[in-house]
Amino acid sequence: MDRIVFETDEGKEEYYVLEQTMLGGKNYILVTDSLDSEEGSFLILRDESGNEDEFASYVEISDENELEAVIKIFNELMDDFDLEV
Repeated sequence: MDRIVFETDEGKEEYYVLEQTMLGGKNYILVTDSLDSEEGSFLILRDESGNEDEFASYVEISDENELEAVIKIFNELMDDFDLEV
């Protein structure tokens, strides 16, 4: 499982990438902060970096329709998950 470190205003945060997908030409990743599925929290992030950016830039999805569409894809990709909005 790939590990990714985000630099935020509060410092560095470490997440594990569970899955990635593409929708409407945009890349999305499903990440968790713990490998223990019962204790970890999950985030779906959209890649906002451009082709020429040196580092990736991810944001949380705020649009509920977009989030529902991406959740549906992740649920299809990962049989043992049942994510909800």
